[in-house]
Order: sequence, then C-alpha cells, then structure tokens
Amino acid sequence: SQVIVHDVNELTEKLFPIVEAMQKHFSAGSGTYYSDSIFFLSVAMHRIMPKEITQIIQVDLDLKYKTNIRDLFDEFDKFPEGAVIGIAREMQPVYRHTFWQYRRENPQTKVGEPPPDGLPGFNSGVLLLNLEAMRQSKLYNQLLEPAMVQKLTEKYHFKGHLGDQDFFTMVGMEHPELFHVLDCTWNRQLCTWWRDHGYSDVFEQYFRCEGEVKIYHGNCNTPIPED
Repeated sequence: SQVIVHDVNELTEKLFPIVEAMQKHFSAGSGTYYSDSIFFLSVAMHRIMPKEITQIIQVDLDLKYKTNIRDLFDEFDKFPEGAVIGIAREMQPVYRHTFWQYRRENPQTKVGEPPPDGLPGFNSGVLLLNLEAMRQSKLYNQLLEPAMVQKLTEKYHFKGHLGDQDFFTMVGMEHPELFHVLDCTWNRQLCTWWRDHGYSDVFEQYFRCEGEVKIYHGNCNTPIPED
C-alpha cells in the first residue's frame, strides 16, 4: 500500500481561486482568509486530485470506527444516477436555525425540517467524493461558479460558518439529486449543543438514529462512548 502526503500550502494555493467566492458566505471570520480555503477542500477535490483518482473518502479526525472503513466504499455503488457526493444528514437543528428567514417566508417548506421527510441539511464529518462523477457533472461545476453561489445564498438568505458543510447543505436544498444520503449510522453525531440552545422541543426528531452505529462522530468535543 502506498501513502501519499499532500502539502497543505500547495493545496491551498490551488483551492483559493476556486473557492474564494464561497468563503465569504460560509466562513467563520468576516474576511476571506487564504488559510480558510482548506475548509473547502472537499468541494473542489475533483479539480485538485490527479485524474486517475476516481473516488475519495474524506473524514474528520473526531471519529471512532466500529466497522471496517472498507465497507464504506460499497456505498459508492449505491449512488443514484447523477449523484456525485455521499453524505449523512446533520443530526441537530442547526439548519432549522440558519434558514430561519427563508422558513418564515416559506411556511410550507421542507428546508430545515427534520427527517424523514424534511431537509435538515448535511454533516461533512464523513464524505464520499466520487471525483469522476464530480468532474463529469455539468450541474455540480456550475454550482461552484461565484454567480451561482451568490444566487443561492440570496434565495435562501444563507450565512454560515461551517465551510464545505454549509455549501453542500445549501446546494442540497436546491438539488438533492446530487447527493447520496448515507445512513445516520455511518456518521452518528453526538453533539447536543442545540438541545440546550432553544431547540429542546424538536431536538430528538433530528438526533435520533436507529440501527447499529458504524462510525461515531464526537463533534463539538463530545466524548465518544467506550466499548
């Protein structure tokens, strides 16, 4: 097996021109910091990795595996026609909160609503990037254009701070067909921050996850249960 190490500065240099426009909408700071580009790596991975790499799994560091990560590669075979990215739903009402204005103007919307019928947004802790499909998808590449990012952020009154996760969430509201939704057991998030910040009444609808957990995600520094 071969291990290839990528230089962060080199990657950032390639990334910055592609993702600069979206950084002002989905970064924590008020400016567009060059270094923040790395939080958008997944979004433009297909433009940066060599052509012979056709699939990549990108994962956060705060994960605990209860199964062989190799099994996750089988999910690539389940992508429907036109889907380019595999991603699990966000398990807190964070986007119910972020999309408040759009939700107020569109009371019947599924945007920000809990599963199974709502669109709670995505969590980028576990990402399946079908680079080949990303390269070939005309739609996906159009959505990276600054004008399209601008158009969507205006439509949804969207301002985020979670990098790639916000981009995928917003795009998923408009074009759910680009995503293969992973079962919650592949990214069992443990953070309960929003339960204690005004959303206790609906929290469980977002947070529950049936089935045997394959990957735990200790997001917002939440301890992961011991075996």
